[in-house]
Amino acid sequence: MSPRLLSAVIAVSLVAAAPVASEEAYPSRPLTIVVPFSAGGVTDTVARILAERMRVSLGQPVIVENITGAGGTLGVSRVVRAAADGYTASLGDLTSHVSSSAIFPVRYDVLNDLQPVALLTSAPQLLVGKRTMPATRLDELIAWLKSNPDTASAALPGAFGSGGHLSGLYFPKSTGTRFQFVPYRGGAPAVQDLIAGHVDLLFTDATNVLPYVRGGQIKAYGVTTKRRWAAAPDIPTIDEFGVPLYFSLWRGLWLPKGTPQDVIARLNAAVVDALVDPAVRQQLADQEIAPPGQQTPQALAAHHKSEIEKWWPIIKAANIKPE
Repeated sequence: MSPRLLSAVIAVSLVAAAPVASEEAYPSRPLTIVVPFSAGGVTDTVARILAERMRVSLGQPVIVENITGAGGTLGVSRVVRAAADGYTASLGDLTSHVSSSAIFPVRYDVLNDLQPVALLTSAPQLLVGKRTMPATRLDELIAWLKSNPDTASAALPGAFGSGGHLSGLYFPKSTGTRFQFVPYRGGAPAVQDLIAGHVDLLFTDATNVLPYVRGGQIKAYGVTTKRRWAAAPDIPTIDEFGVPLYFSLWRGLWLPKGTPQDVIARLNAAVVDALVDPAVRQQLADQEIAPPGQQTPQALAAHHKSEIEKWWPIIKAANIKPE
C-alpha cells in the first residue's frame, strides 16, 4: 500500500472511530416570545415579567417582540410559520388565540397549528367610565343610557372580537341600552382617551385600569365575576345589578406545531418555575395565576378548545366583521 493511500485509510479510520458529537442542549441561544399586541398592555406586561424570570431558568435571554395588527392574528401567524425548534413562542389571550380567528381571514388553524405550553394568568374585566359621567352606580348608568340612547361612546381596545367587544355586545342586549363603539389599536391608548374624557365607557382587563380607578381618574361600575374580585373587593360585580355578565381574560403560551416534546417540557418547566417565584407573584398580584395543576400543556389545550367552542358560535351569530 502506498504511503498516500495508507494515510487516507488512517484518516478515514480516525473519523469513523471519533465519538459522535452530542446535540446542543436546548436552549443554546436567545428565545423570542411574540406578543401580538402593542407594548404597554397587560399581555405585554405579563410576557415581560415572565421573560425576565425565565431567563434565569433557561440560561439564555428571552426577548419579547410585539407584532400588532388584525386582532393579534399577524403575531400568531408569525409563530405558526416559525421553525418548530422552541426558539419562537406565542404569548396571547382570548382575543388573539380564540375570537380573532373567527373574524379575520387567517391561513392557520389556531387550535391545531400551535402546541400548548402552559396556561398562565387570568383576570376579570371592569366596566369603567370617564370621571365626569353623570352616573355613579351601575344601575344609574343603565338608567342614563336608556334615557340617552346612542349618545355614549364605548372604547373598543384591540379589535372587533376582543374581550371588550364581546362584553360590549352582551351588555346592551341584556340591559336594553345602546352606545357607539370607538375602535383603538390597543388597551393603552383606549385607557388614555377615557382618562382624557374623549370616550365615555370601556370594558377592559381589570388590571389595566385599576390604578386609575384608585387614583380617581375614572369610575368603576362593575367587575365581570360571579363573586367580588379579591384584588378590589369594594367594586361590585355587574351581576349584583341583575346583569349576569361573567368574563375572564386568560393568557397562555404556545409553540409552533411539531416542536419536540422535550423542548416543550423544558419551556414549561421554566414557566412553572417563574410562576412560583415570589417576586413574579408580587408583580402579578392583581391577576389570578393558574393553579399548579393547570400550568400544563394538557390544561391549556383543553381550556383553549372549550373557549373556541364557547365563543365562535356567538361571534359568528353576531356576524362580527373586521373593520
